[in-house]
Amino acid sequence: MLSTRQKQNASKEFKKHDTDTGSPAVQVAVLTRSIEELTGHLKKHRKDNHSRRGLLKMVGKRKRLLDYLAKTDEKGYNATIKKLGLKK
Repeated sequence: MLSTRQKQNASKEFKKHDTDTGSPAVQVAVLTRSIEELTGHLKKHRKDNHSRRGLLKMVGKRKRLLDYLAKTDEKGYNATIKKLGLKK
């Protein structure tokens, strides 16, 4: 799990204004950091199927948010993908 400080650092680059915590770009950034951390955990603990299920749910949620972002704000989608280093 990400600490509050890690979430703040992840969202700092993507927020549109000071109190922005729920825009799709911010949510994608926080989910990406969580996915990276959980992936490292699963490399060490291969049989942790409960965490694997949580990881798959997070990946699905991130994909839905990216699809929404691509439909509503194509420039923002491309910028988010480029900053996070994700595939299209």
